[in-house]
Amino acid sequence: MNIQANNLYAELQSMASQVSGTTIRPNAEISPFQASDRVANPSSANFGDLLSQALNNVNDIQQNAGSLKNALETGDRSVTLAETMIASQKAGIAFEATVQVRNKLVEAYKSIMSMPV
Repeated sequence: MNIQANNLYAELQSMASQVSGTTIRPNAEISPFQASDRVANPSSANFGDLLSQALNNVNDIQQNAGSLKNALETGDRSVTLAETMIASQKAGIAFEATVQVRNKLVEAYKSIMSMPV
């Protein structure tokens, strides 16, 4: 499977724009990209910081989904099955996107390391 980095980035941006206005609960925003997290010029940003920020956002999404699952299992009436399933699916999608990015980074690293000097 051949995934181009620009296509993946465009797809993640479109997913972020779709999710940015939705909330699961009034106190729990699950958008993977917060408005304050956006960088005006991503090429000038530190790659390590961007990667760390993305991983932290995925972690927050997964923790929110876990807390919704726990609340549903314990019988909290303010949490519905629908919002719990949506949060769970968003967490799964965010995790799978992260795994794909990791695979591409490992593939790029291996190709760079196998280049003759």
